[in-house]
Amino acid sequence: MTVDALTVYGALAVTAMLIFYALESHSAIFVLAFAVACAASSLYGFLQGAWPFGVVEGIWCAVAVRRWRQRRKLEAGRSAEAMAHREADTNAGIETGPLTR
Repeated sequence: MTVDALTVYGALAVTAMLIFYALESHSAIFVLAFAVACAASSLYGFLQGAWPFGVVEGIWCAVAVRRWRQRRKLEAGRSAEAMAHREADTNAGIETGPLTR
């Protein structure tokens, strides 16, 4: 049994989708990685001749990019809010950090 390069590419793309989907809750970067893996899977579908698969994966890619943008804004807002709280605490003379009890 021989496996051609296109089959290996498709298997790697779908495996990457699975891994990055499982890691999405950790960071927005994994949502973006999932989108890239969806794009790779879409390309595989078109190259293999299964255009419906390519179309569906392309749609998943667009959905993931949209979710990444929303998540990035949310994480940036949380980061800015945390920095503002730290600055306010510092200005009030309150120590913050891992050694604070």
